[in-house]
Amino acid sequence: MMGTLAGGLAGKRIPTPEDRYRADVEGDIEDVNGILRITRIRVQYHLKIPKEKAAEAREAFSTYLARCPAAQSVIGCIRIEDQLIIEEEG
Repeated sequence: MMGTLAGGLAGKRIPTPEDRYRADVEGDIEDVNGILRITRIRVQYHLKIPKEKAAEAREAFSTYLARCPAAQSVIGCIRIEDQLIIEEEG
């Protein structure tokens, strides 16, 4: 998922080096009818970018899940909650 978003950001000329782009990820494992299952994944993306790129970053974020092979593989059985936190510079 992180790579798909990075690709969308790259298409808008927003670089994602390690010191400017990261993700915090948590998940929930629950007993569902006696079977342990991953039921929810929460992802917070953190991105440091120039102020003038914020709208383009939000646009890339709004569409990346539909193009993400990993997300599309699990989205029917695992709830994905994602958030983009932008730190604007300049």
